[in-house]
Amino acid sequence: MASLAVKVVRLALKAVAAVSAEAAGRLAFRIFCLTPSRKPNSAKEAALLKAAAPTMERSRKVTLSFAGGWFVAHHFARRQSAEGPRILLAHGWGSRSAYLATLIDGLLAAGAEVVALDWPGHGASPGRSLTMPQAVRAIDAAWRHFDGFDVGIGHSFGGAALACAAGAVVCDVPARVTGKLVLIGAPSEMTWLFKGFGKMMALAPATQTAFEGMVKRLSGRRVEDFDAARILGMLRKPVLVIHAEDDKEVSAGHARRYGAAGPNVELSWANGFGHRRIVSAEPVIDRIKAFLGEAEKTTHLRRIA
Repeated sequence: MASLAVKVVRLALKAVAAVSAEAAGRLAFRIFCLTPSRKPNSAKEAALLKAAAPTMERSRKVTLSFAGGWFVAHHFARRQSAEGPRILLAHGWGSRSAYLATLIDGLLAAGAEVVALDWPGHGASPGRSLTMPQAVRAIDAAWRHFDGFDVGIGHSFGGAALACAAGAVVCDVPARVTGKLVLIGAPSEMTWLFKGFGKMMALAPATQTAFEGMVKRLSGRRVEDFDAARILGMLRKPVLVIHAEDDKEVSAGHARRYGAAGPNVELSWANGFGHRRIVSAEPVIDRIKAFLGEAEKTTHLRRIA
């Protein structure tokens, strides 16, 4: 049963659509892009942020800008004498870099340099909304500032954003392709989100078309072009996809789509960890570190050559 808030929004969108389907589509898109409150939703989340504070204090905050906004990146330098890869780390929708502190600790212990983004509307970054084109532009800004990355690791929305950035789906932003990618609990395409939101809000066909059309206005591409699985299959870069079959937010079907995209994609199940606990699960971090070790060996051999 729909909540009272959803029912109210449905009525509002229906009323606007009676005057203009285009206006209703624009309004639906604005609502769709609203980011949740940064305040912890529970005592457990508050405890996680408190526990993450010592890790986050080790970082240097860097303010980066892109067309239409700015955001904060947390830069963690490699430990002394370490030669691990430079990693771009991206959190999921409604999250923040601090919630990835356990993973960050594991990556630093493996000798990596880590740049963790707080998306616009999240964590230390300003704003109350986020779009996939904005996320791609943020990745581009970080890429230019830090002179590229060896590995990209993204959870949920962050994983899809890294894949889309690699596929140059925003027409005026160049492809930003890391040597390897790790996607954790990530959606494989964006169409399902738009269709799902339209169904939840009971959008009429004309309003749905206008709603989806906002993506083309912002990126120069259709929503169907934001297909992360197809992009990664075409790039043929090594990809590790980690997912839990009990993930209730991003179904396991997305992981299977990635797995079927091409021989360059390795699918690793982390059942029992759901959608959020997966990023701090010890077996998951160990698997990622092993993946990084493979990347580090390749880099070392290339330097010798």
